[in-house]
Amino acid sequence: MQKENLIIIGSGPAGLTAALYAARANLDPLLIAGSQIGGQIAITNEVENFPGFDSILGPELTDKMRAQAERFGTRFEFDEVLEVDFRNGPPFYLKTYGQEYQANAVIVATGASARRLGIPGEGEHIGRGVSYCATCDGFFFKDKDVLVVGGGDSALQEGLFLTKYASRVRIVHRRDSLRAGELLVARAEANSKIEFVWDTVLESIDGEAKVTGVTARNVHTGAVEQWPTDGIFVFIGHFPNTQLFRGQLAMDEQEFLIVDKFMQTSVPGVFAAGEVMDPIYKQAISSAGHGCQAAISVERYLEALHDHKLPGKSVAAAG
Repeated sequence: MQKENLIIIGSGPAGLTAALYAARANLDPLLIAGSQIGGQIAITNEVENFPGFDSILGPELTDKMRAQAERFGTRFEFDEVLEVDFRNGPPFYLKTYGQEYQANAVIVATGASARRLGIPGEGEHIGRGVSYCATCDGFFFKDKDVLVVGGGDSALQEGLFLTKYASRVRIVHRRDSLRAGELLVARAEANSKIEFVWDTVLESIDGEAKVTGVTARNVHTGAVEQWPTDGIFVFIGHFPNTQLFRGQLAMDEQEFLIVDKFMQTSVPGVFAAGEVMDPIYKQAISSAGHGCQAAISVERYLEALHDHKLPGKSVAAAG
């Protein structure tokens, strides 16, 4: 059993910022990164709204944040947490593929994952024409016809990225107006490769060895059409990665973790940051801010724990 002072679960902006602040506070944090460091930001092509950078590639921003946290002493483990027991801590129990841990405090920064359409043909065509990451897979659709499903910032950002490769990008939205920011909308409307398909949902994704087309339905008229296409990119939102904590940490009706103003969950000593607890803002910079808050609260919690004070809801404010 490996004993740790602080374990951070997750390596997106929230986890990396928490690691930076915790390391600078000499908390000797261990960050369990999962299989890929960076979370959603690492698969984002261009980031234009992170302070200090006019524009930066998502993977580059991830590398900079990791290097900074590492420089101050954060240790990184590329493993996945499989099991936790927060009921009898501290110390809290965590199990990964390669190790078992005890930790005096935990910061949960597991982020969120892309929602699926849940239609016939989607699951069997993942990696065969269905994707949730244009940055990852856009290169494979050079001179191809693709569809993007969604109407928010992510759909337009990824749709614009796909125009670097695809011959045509149709953005399919179930409503008649977009939720994306005005600047992105203006860019998409000005791009000659992008077309908009309004008031439409996909009923199925068609093809055998690979995607060859879709069946689409107009939500007002009910008219059903079949369209040939080479690929479908889905950007319809995310759900929090909280399955691991069911029955142990309090969640809202959407399964986002509930935290107090100190970023502490329903279990004293277990904190949360980023999209795992944020159903509203969902931005890299807000997640980073949550990570900062959580790390500062952990520092105060551990000071109180070391001084043999009883851990409780008010401990994070001590100091």
